[in-house]
Amino acid sequence: MKMDRRQALSALAGLAPWGRAFAQQGYPSSTVTIELPLAPGTGGDALVRLYADALQTSLGKPVIVKNAPGAALMIAAIDISKAAPDGLTLMMTVSSTLCINPTLYKTMPYDAQKDFAPIALYVKSPFIMVVGADSPIKTPKDFVRIAKDSPGKLNFASLGIGTMQHLSMELVMDRFGLKLNHVPYRATPQQMSDIVAGNVEIGFVEAAAPQGLIKDGKLRPLAVSSATRFAAYPDVPTLAEAFETPGLEAVSWHVMMAPAATPAPIIDRLHQEMKRITGARDFKAKADDLGLLPIDTPDINGIKAFIKSEQDRWGALITKIGIAGTQ
Repeated sequence: MKMDRRQALSALAGLAPWGRAFAQQGYPSSTVTIELPLAPGTGGDALVRLYADALQTSLGKPVIVKNAPGAALMIAAIDISKAAPDGLTLMMTVSSTLCINPTLYKTMPYDAQKDFAPIALYVKSPFIMVVGADSPIKTPKDFVRIAKDSPGKLNFASLGIGTMQHLSMELVMDRFGLKLNHVPYRATPQQMSDIVAGNVEIGFVEAAAPQGLIKDGKLRPLAVSSATRFAAYPDVPTLAEAFETPGLEAVSWHVMMAPAATPAPIIDRLHQEMKRITGARDFKAKADDLGLLPIDTPDINGIKAFIKSEQDRWGALITKIGIAGTQ
């Protein structure tokens, strides 16, 4: 039987999904690059290199890590938004890239909601609220009481406007109607030194950073910002526990992304590989050692829903405190 042109095109269209699936069987065809916005030697970088090695073994092709720090954590996102959607160029990024920058900055070089496809959400990065050892603030409730008694007189330290440390304190201030002065710092050691010296009364710092100062009795931990307690400080309550406010959490998180148009079979393959790798006991132990909280990645739709909820939550706070579009 002879097909006319319309019948032939219809038949080819029906075979197209099978052709695409067959093409994905050869993935990856060459080296896979994972770009991230963090500097070499950071905890996030160490984890990326750990799972890059495991992914390389699984995929049978080289997997290399490319660091692209700077520009408010946006360089990697810009690169991935323009990359070919073939699964050969991936991005590990953090919450600021997707959930803070889009509201904080006047103009954005990428669309956080449309340019990326999530693969795996695998760790949270908690913060710890600390004061100097000589501070009259002994507990989180002391902090709220003293701050309310002296509005505008206490100072808090962070790593700058729109950073997670800054917004974590703004979240607490908003929740309890507090007014403090923001003092930005360029680096965590400077931030902690001034809290120890009493030049700044309080601040959130990355959870792993102050362990030595806490052990030496120079800093007092008040609360960890995650929903669960942190292994390094088992006796330090969470924000929700300390302030008796269920659901109060302020963390950064790490997510693996691909360009938005990457074929679903490739996304699914990478999701399953990452779920296996990041769910392994040795990976989770390494994350704990680095001051991060390992989590079992949700499925793809679960990751999308989580990111959207974080975009809405932090975007609303940034707008409420008047810093939207200020950078």
